[in-house]
Amino acid sequence: MAGKFFLIDTTRCMGCRGCQIACKQWKKLPAGETKQYGTYQNPLDLNGDTYRLVRFAEHPSKVNSVTWYFFTDACRHCLAPPCKKKADQIVKDAIIVDDLGAVLHTAKTKQLEKSANAIKQSCPWSIPNWSSKKKKLAKCNMCVERVEVGLLPACVKTCPTGALNFGDEAEIKKLANQRFAAAKKKFGGNVQILDAKDVRALFLVLDDLPMYLKSA
Repeated sequence: MAGKFFLIDTTRCMGCRGCQIACKQWKKLPAGETKQYGTYQNPLDLNGDTYRLVRFAEHPSKVNSVTWYFFTDACRHCLAPPCKKKADQIVKDAIIVDDLGAVLHTAKTKQLEKSANAIKQSCPWSIPNWSSKKKKLAKCNMCVERVEVGLLPACVKTCPTGALNFGDEAEIKKLANQRFAAAKKKFGGNVQILDAKDVRALFLVLDDLPMYLKSA
């Protein structure tokens, strides 16, 4: 299997949102109007102008204390993308997988716009969104324009703690195994790497995914 992989080590994420801002800066994506939803997370979800989002969740850990969960969310660049399978039923090769393994949404057609919700729902994580400004499906493209000239994706370049990592498959999977062993030794419990056989974005977590996506 060729191509590039991410390792997202949530044990090192401090919720700074540097990756979220770097993505917007590099892609020249506008800021959206926000409001206080009762959480530090903003916006509430990925959208046509937000391709990476740091999710915040909190859960009681003991009396008068909570545990914060930070989760930098974006396209997983699946090895067999369900969004591509769905989109191909509408417009052949509207979604492609390039040599890096990046899942890229390319076509601009009225047919896709009408089917955008169905394509979004085909994704297990509801990642792709329709951009009314660009008239196409919009999400992380692995910063292919940077990677092709030897640069890191903007989000990885910006991360100050090593929570975001990027490289060849063997390199990233070796690092994932090392980080997993260290986390298991330090934290014990439910340490796991999510969907390791299905995606190019490997998430090292200390608990089940729902704990990261919604506060108690």
